[in-house]
Amino acid sequence: QVQLVESGGGLVQAGGSLRLSCAASGSAFSINAMGWYRQAPGKQRELVAGITRGRSTNYADSVKGRFTISRDNAKNTVSLQMNSLKPEDTAVYYCFGGSTWNLINYWGQGTQVTVSS
Repeated sequence: QVQLVESGGGLVQAGGSLRLSCAASGSAFSINAMGWYRQAPGKQRELVAGITRGRSTNYADSVKGRFTISRDNAKNTVSLQMNSLKPEDTAVYYCFGGSTWNLINYWGQGTQVTVSS
């Protein structure tokens, strides 16, 4: 079993930055892809960014050029640096672990990101 524990998030003004981190414990060696989904009120959960053990990455078009995902395989951690934040980035962000960014086996508890205008 794998547990994902998130940290970071909070309230920031538009144009500001935040960093999210997620640490995997348990049988983390079984995870190929890690990253972040988000869900805003009344909207479906969507992929924000993902990264594989081989460090292949995938970003939502809406965050390309603003967000950067990184991973430390030795520590089983993944981080998301979010710059130039916009009010539309406001959502609950969920760390995930799985075979790919579409085949999810594990979820974190979620962390709120709020961007004020």
